[in-house]
Amino acid sequence: MQEMLGGTRITYLGHATFRIATAGGEQIIIDPFLSGNPQTPEELKQVDELDTILLTHGHFDHFGDTIPLAKETGATVISNFEIMSYLQGQGVENAQPLQKGGTAQIGGIKVTATNAFHSSSIQTENGSLIYGGEPMGYVLEFESGFRLYHAGDTCLFGDMQLIGELYNPNLAMLPIGDRLVMGPLEAAHATRLLGVNHVVPIHYSPEVLPIFTGTPEDFQKRLNDIAPGATVHVMQPGDDLAS
Repeated sequence: MQEMLGGTRITYLGHATFRIATAGGEQIIIDPFLSGNPQTPEELKQVDELDTILLTHGHFDHFGDTIPLAKETGATVISNFEIMSYLQGQGVENAQPLQKGGTAQIGGIKVTATNAFHSSSIQTENGSLIYGGEPMGYVLEFESGFRLYHAGDTCLFGDMQLIGELYNPNLAMLPIGDRLVMGPLEAAHATRLLGVNHVVPIHYSPEVLPIFTGTPEDFQKRLNDIAPGATVHVMQPGDDLAS
């Protein structure tokens, strides 16, 4: 695992949020749900330096602290076109679009937007919802060649096999919570389709939404039958994967 990461440090901040430090010294956050996240350790809710924010979609438990973080740090925000346009209207200067199937060099990493099947909206201050474009996942390729797939919020879909064939991720972050995303059974089949050897289960804690029923234990049981070669890395908020 350490050799595979190639100098990358991945810190789990709870739910579907990760902070990544690259070998080149860049700081990245995927889906910055921090201040309102009951899982995020208090000492990790404050972010001083940040280069890039990647957004999979507009729901509160992913969009969270995007606007204040972008304004405070000057980080580049990558999202679909609709969310980018909303952010620009909110005064975020460094918002850039990336759409499904597209790849862009963002600092020292290569980022590809992949399909995801879910919904996407942004809740305004008065409680109304505005359209948030289509949800996405991301494949990140780091300086060392290490490749990470964050599926975002999604169901199982057959073209995950194409994601595996095209981008050959070394590590996948897959939702397992059920009800609103894949459950353990579907996530196990996603692991098989991707052909990935290392998986981090995400988006399942009842602390965030009580309706989640999927568990890492059930996911592991399913994997034992469906993709027995894969290793599950159950991360607690604050845990690191690092070289």
